Parts: sequence; C-alpha cells; structure tokens
Amino acid sequence: MTRMPHLDVSGGTTVITGGASGMGAETARLLAVKGARVALLDRNADGLTAVAASLAGDGHTTHIVDLTDDDAVFAAVRDVEAAHPVIHSLIACAGSSMLGDIDQLTMEEMRWLMDVNLWGTVNVTKALLPALRRAPAAHITHLVSIYGLAAPAGRIPYAMSKFAVRGFTEALRHELERSSVSVGAVYPAGVKTGIILHGRFAAAIDPAIAQRAAEAQAAMYHTEPQDAAARIVDATVRRKARTMVGREARLVDVLARLMPAHYWNFMRRPLRDAIDTRTPVS
Repeated sequence: MTRMPHLDVSGGTTVITGGASGMGAETARLLAVKGARVALLDRNADGLTAVAASLAGDGHTTHIVDLTDDDAVFAAVRDVEAAHPVIHSLIACAGSSMLGDIDQLTMEEMRWLMDVNLWGTVNVTKALLPALRRAPAAHITHLVSIYGLAAPAGRIPYAMSKFAVRGFTEALRHELERSSVSVGAVYPAGVKTGIILHGRFAAAIDPAIAQRAAEAQAAMYHTEPQDAAARIVDATVRRKARTMVGREARLVDVLARLMPAHYWNFMRRPLRDAIDTRTPVS
C-alpha cells in the first residue's frame, strides 16, 4: 500500500464542528498554533466567541448552526466557503450523550441523539465535500467513540449513533479511495470533556439517579482534552484511517475483536454504577 503524503495544515482552513468546547476547541487551538485557519461550527454562540478569541493568528471564523437542521448546515457551509478559499480538512467533533435503558427511553429521545451524532456528521460532511475535493489534498476526520467498537448496556442510542458513524466513515473512505480526499475515524475513550455530565438522560429517569450514573461514568475518564486534541491533529496531518485515543480505547478495540460476542463479560463490572439508572439513591 502506498503511504499517503502528510497534509500541510498551514495556509489552508480546517472546519471543526463542536468547536465551542471540549475536544473541538482544543483541536482548534492546536491547529491555529500550526498556522492553520479554522472555521468553528457550533450552536453555542458564547462558546464560539470565547474560543475564537483564544486562537493564535487571524482569519478564523465562527458559524452558529444547529447540526440537526440540514438546511442550516448547508447554508453555514456556503458561508464557510465564501470566507475561506482553500478548505483542506474537516474535523467533526460535535456530539452529545443520552443515558437510559430501552424501556426508559422514548422514540423521540433516541431519534434526537441520532440526529445530533449521526446525521449532524453526515450532513456537514456531504455539504463540505465539494470544497474538499477542490483542494489538492484533503482529509476528513470523524470522531467516533469506543462505543462505536463495543456497545454497553444503558447507552443504546449513543452506541447506535456511534456504530453508524463508524459505518459511514468506513464506507466513505472506500468510496473516496481514488480521490484526493482521505477519510479517518478517531476513537476516543474517557476524555474529560463533560459530555456525559452535560448530556441528556431519559425523562423517565429520576434526575438524582441520572446524575449519580453520569458522575460514576465521568469519574472513569482520565484523558485530558488537550491530549486527545493532539491525537486528533496528528491523525488529520498523517491522514490516518484509524486512531485510538486513550489506553482504554486500545484495550476495548482488542477485546471486541478477540471476543466479539463476550466482551461485555469484562466491561460489565467496571461500568456497573455508570449504567445503573434504576437503583434509588441512598
């Protein structure tokens, strides 16, 4: 297999979804230091303003958009293209979380998370692809999750969405293999971004129980957002097809491949409190 040349991120623009906080914000800061211009997309206007003010260099833009609104996404991408003549990478960081067992969740709640995590990734990728094709070389980085490798109890909508993002990413990589656009997936584990604490939970769950479950899972997260961002930038520059972030990601990856039908036997105990949304708080 021919090794793909690295992507020179300086002198062009990287579009980052979920750019108002967490891994998206830290990735933007690292890229700006490397001389890249960034276009930040998020629904959080105040967060976008704060992150943009923290970036080195100039030429950066912010775009307030709800990624669940297809028309708004395509309009925002048109604005990005008008402001940035050369766009050579997309890093899709935006996403949310949902706690709850299948009989606690409504169909509306599950569809909402699919809209955010899956369709919010698909629509921005589809909208931006023509601009990426016009660049001499370009790369798309989708953030998946270890829950796109192994599906835990209590996180059905999240696992559904991340397995779907993984499938979209891999199929798109194969579809574009003869083009100048490469595609890769990043699989973070346990990054301390607050996604689980600020995510949603099924309305049927007692809020105190949901808070306890979220805190139990957050306590298991060890990777700093800055460290995850460094891996994301490296994966984009090197145009990698597959990148694990965190020791837990590498372990889950191996476990799911070695024991595809039985990995849950090893994951159940450490996740016990984090997936329990029924036991009353003592």
